[in-house]
Amino acid sequence: MGQKRLLTAAAAVCAAAGLTLTAPHTATAAPAPSSDACSYVSSDFRPTLAYGGTGAAVRQAQCLSNTWGGRPPKLAVDGVYDTVMLKKIEWIQVCHGLPRSGVVEGRTWQVLYHPALDCYVPYPA
Repeated sequence: MGQKRLLTAAAAVCAAAGLTLTAPHTATAAPAPSSDACSYVSSDFRPTLAYGGTGAAVRQAQCLSNTWGGRPPKLAVDGVYDTVMLKKIEWIQVCHGLPRSGVVEGRTWQVLYHPALDCYVPYPA
C-alpha cells in the first residue's frame, strides 16, 4: 500500500514538473539546405567572415542562416555582413554551444550547413 502511494506521488511530481518545463524556441531548423538552395559558393569554401565583410561567401552564410524557421528574422541575401546578420550569427552560435563571437569560421560554418533541430535560447529582442 505504501509503495503504491509513493508511486502515485512520484507520478504526480513528474506530471507537475512536466508542465513547468519550458518549450524549445520556435526556431526549429529545416534540414540542411541542398546545394541548389544556397549555391553562392562551393560548400567546401568556408572562409572566415566577420562584421563588415562582403561577397559571395557572406551571401552563402546569409542563405544558410535563413533555413532557420520560426521567429529569427530572415536575412537579406545581399552579401553584406551587417548588424542584423551579426546578431543572428551570434544567436546561432549560442544555440550550438559555440563561443558567441559573431565570426563565421570552421565550427560556425559546420552548424550553418547542419543546424540543430531546436534552440532553447530565446532570440534577442
